[in-house]
Amino acid sequence: MSFIYYIIIGAIAGWLAGKIMKGGGFGLLMNMVLGIIGGVVGGWVFGLLGLSAEGGTIGSLVTSVVGAVLILYVGRLIKK
Repeated sequence: MSFIYYIIIGAIAGWLAGKIMKGGGFGLLMNMVLGIIGGVVGGWVFGLLGLSAEGGTIGSLVTSVVGAVLILYVGRLIKK
């Protein structure tokens, strides 16, 4: 059940990251996939900075959005 929860949070985070990074997205489906991956990247980045986004669903969503925005930013740089 928790696996499905992470997929849903990641998909929402990818969609939000696509909205935040106007023009930097790769389409709805790919943004959702990047949001799922962004959850891992966001957790890693927060860990490096010594931050913790505890708070259940909201904390997970914030972590995933930060990671997805970073991935979209790097993807935009590579895409150029």
